[in-house]
Amino acid sequence: MRVMVIVKANADSEAGVMPSDELLAEMGKFNEQLVEAGVLLMAEGLHPSSKGVRVRFEGKLGTVIDGPFAESKELVAGFWLWQVRSMAEAIEWTRRMPGVEDGEEVELRPVGELEDFGDALTPDERRDYETNVLQKAAKLREKTAKH
Repeated sequence: MRVMVIVKANADSEAGVMPSDELLAEMGKFNEQLVEAGVLLMAEGLHPSSKGVRVRFEGKLGTVIDGPFAESKELVAGFWLWQVRSMAEAIEWTRRMPGVEDGEEVELRPVGELEDFGDALTPDERRDYETNVLQKAAKLREKTAKH
């Protein structure tokens, strides 16, 4: 199963404060362990919400709202995408994360898979999606990773 690990923002991440060299080194070691275990699919940090926008839809075009956004505890600072055998395994990896302080929360969410759609997706629709979207997206990721 794939699991998205969502790291919540805090005052420092929203202010654009970079982690200490020590924490970056610890996080690097943790990510290496995830890679060696075949768990890590992706890991990214996000810029503060002051550099982002939201699009609120009230009609087709939507309204663009510039950041920063209030309530940093509801914002995302970064994420991992893990391939694990179970949610229990994901929880165990989460418990090993460096730099998590008392009171902080990390959210784990299973990623929806094509199989989750059951009979709502015909075999032809599933094959078309895998060919026209998933394979092309994988090629794009591969291309951009080289740059």
